[in-house]
Amino acid sequence: MNQPLTTAWAEVGISHPHESAVLHVCGSATYTDDIPELHGTLHAALGLSSHAHARVISMNLDAVRKMPGVVAVYTARDFPGTNQCGPIIKDDPILADGVVEYVGQPIFAVVAESHDQARRAARLADIQYEALPAVLSPRAAAEAQSFVLPPMALRRGDADQALTSAPHRLQGRWQVGGQEQFYLEGQIAYAMPKEGQGMLVACSTQHPSEMQHVIAHALALPSHAVQVECRRMGGGFGGKESQSALWAGVAAMCAHHLHRPVKLRADRDDDMQVTGKRHEFHYDYDIGYDDTGLILGARIDMILRAGFSADLSGPVATRAVCHVDNTYYLSDVDIRALCGKTNTQSNTAFRGFGGPQGALLIEYVIDDIARLLGKDALEVRKLNFYGRNDAEGRNVTHYGQKVVDNVIHELVTELEHSSDYQQRRAAVRAFNASSPVLKKGLALTPHKFGIAFNVTHLNQAGALVHVYLDGSVLVNHGGTEMGQGVNTKVAQVVAHELGIPLSSVRIAATDTSKVANTSATAASTGADLNGKAAQDAARQIRDRLTDFAIKTYGGSATTVAFYAGQVHVNGRQIAFAELIHQAYLARVQLWSDGFYATPGLHWDGKSMTGNPFSYYAYGAAVSEVIVDTLTGEWKLLRADALYDAGNSLNPALDIGQVEGAFIQGMGWLTTEELVWNKDGKLTTHAPSTYKIPAISDCPEDFRVRLYKNSNVADSIHRSKAVGEPPLLLPFSVFFALRDAIASVADDRFNPALTAPATGEAILRAISTLRVTLADNTNSQS
Repeated sequence: MNQPLTTAWAEVGISHPHESAVLHVCGSATYTDDIPELHGTLHAALGLSSHAHARVISMNLDAVRKMPGVVAVYTARDFPGTNQCGPIIKDDPILADGVVEYVGQPIFAVVAESHDQARRAARLADIQYEALPAVLSPRAAAEAQSFVLPPMALRRGDADQALTSAPHRLQGRWQVGGQEQFYLEGQIAYAMPKEGQGMLVACSTQHPSEMQHVIAHALALPSHAVQVECRRMGGGFGGKESQSALWAGVAAMCAHHLHRPVKLRADRDDDMQVTGKRHEFHYDYDIGYDDTGLILGARIDMILRAGFSADLSGPVATRAVCHVDNTYYLSDVDIRALCGKTNTQSNTAFRGFGGPQGALLIEYVIDDIARLLGKDALEVRKLNFYGRNDAEGRNVTHYGQKVVDNVIHELVTELEHSSDYQQRRAAVRAFNASSPVLKKGLALTPHKFGIAFNVTHLNQAGALVHVYLDGSVLVNHGGTEMGQGVNTKVAQVVAHELGIPLSSVRIAATDTSKVANTSATAASTGADLNGKAAQDAARQIRDRLTDFAIKTYGGSATTVAFYAGQVHVNGRQIAFAELIHQAYLARVQLWSDGFYATPGLHWDGKSMTGNPFSYYAYGAAVSEVIVDTLTGEWKLLRADALYDAGNSLNPALDIGQVEGAFIQGMGWLTTEELVWNKDGKLTTHAPSTYKIPAISDCPEDFRVRLYKNSNVADSIHRSKAVGEPPLLLPFSVFFALRDAIASVADDRFNPALTAPATGEAILRAISTLRVTLADNTNSQS
């Protein structure tokens, strides 16, 4: 149970500032590269492959070794243990050994006295290659039957029969591009040898325990000899869940051999060329529907650009399959996912983890259906929503989980009214009718996002809470802070549980020597899991203090309350710090560990059915855009977003997360285009060629609100996750652009707009639409 409130006092549900906000603004927050360097620190750099797929015939590193300042050069054969960093399947070498599988794959590491010396030396290697056939696109991978994992399939009902008997059928293929995480702080690891072959590694990572395992295996050491610490990251977005392992492994190996601290820091170009990104998806779809737009059956094939190794492509594909429905009931489905092996970077986690790619397709389909039927897409969306309850039916997902908390009907209705959607729809039509060049578009899109790791055993967390004699509290938990505010929320939970001001609680750096065997801070579970674990630890301390207070001052447990820094017991009021001092003298334990495992989860990976999610987070957004049909330029005029955060732990942080996710998702679907040349080299590997949204891309009118709702699941204070789900809100931007383009042909045809909808893609779609309109006009005449 949560701490009962006898007054209006609380530390959760309050818009407290981020715990590091002042440090961020003042530039005094310590990131990995800010840690004062120990005496004798060396710097490493990586030598990278120049071929997409080739056998290494010879590698002459003499010129590298002779470079001034160079101390050592290491290759794959210098790992005392295992040269592997694959998080699930061990198919991902830390350093390539004999064969390279993408342009930019690390082959060797050079260690020098300075960062600049190491980077310059790394470019002097003389490597001879024998070129091998390279697969450079997901479609080519599918044709060659080149996969990193076996195909996945999920079936419900009889899709063949449903499609055959449907009054209308929509078939096609589509694609959405990948996305670079573009965290502000690049990949970095600082390895410091300790006594007895121990190794301390400060690493910018979302998964310290995974880094501990990779380093221990690479150095042939037991895990207890490796300590990984992360105080904070300058952004992660999934790119530091598994892919920080390469950097940690190389730094640790170099430090192990040299018995000196070694720092490996990637510059932006190298970071983007080495690391994986959001998975690009290609789709083939066949949809049956009736005259109203109700979907009757669906066959969907998805091909992912997995890259050269499995990494996290399996779980990403699984989540994509589970989110193909978005907010819609699909009665008869046949869904397949293929993880295409390509000779490009091994793609990995990115905010949403396959969920956005799955949900985006069904929104594209519904947008098509609505235009074919001459209806507003919102009408068709509402028609296909999941039912509210058992009485309505249509409330079991295609993977077998019952939707017990469906608020999408009410949420969308509220947003439709608050955003003046219908009035603005009429205004957009009127504007387009009188404007031949500039066209406006409007769209409202919903989302439903499952919260939990699909892999059940990862849904666990631990925490330590220490209360000191002055009443201050130190908390260590398994989550990692990457700017999202998990430390702030966990501190609020502990402060609330102990009835003390938030200022009395401090969160320590995430450290594998404090809380062991942690899961990654991912899948939007950071606050859910670690908040519950910290609450468990704090409650144990509070219960001990309650027992002590009753023994000392009388009364019963029902008469004891902790709030506002005071303890109220049997009619008396005692300062929390005073009770702590008294409890210490009475030898009461003032620290505790806590643990939490999400209940009720199960998943069968073979049948792809089960109850993989603890609950769903809902949301919807309305976007209005204006497009210049002569140049392809566009602008987001206004965005209204309504997000279901449950009983928000910190509304200010949650609104900030929604705003950030919206803009990041908008970038994925509009400006951020990944391009590889014919040789397999990523050509968009710097801000000069890869365009993330800037402040000028944000709408001047940006209205974000949290939907009033209490989580039906027993989450931490009945709140809901807010990390990944809001990234689906800017679907509305993409479909508003499509709406504007369609108006060029009086909304009679569906624009062939791919994602990202760059200016060039918009112009191509407009040109194709005009040709279609002209051909149609000529055929009728």
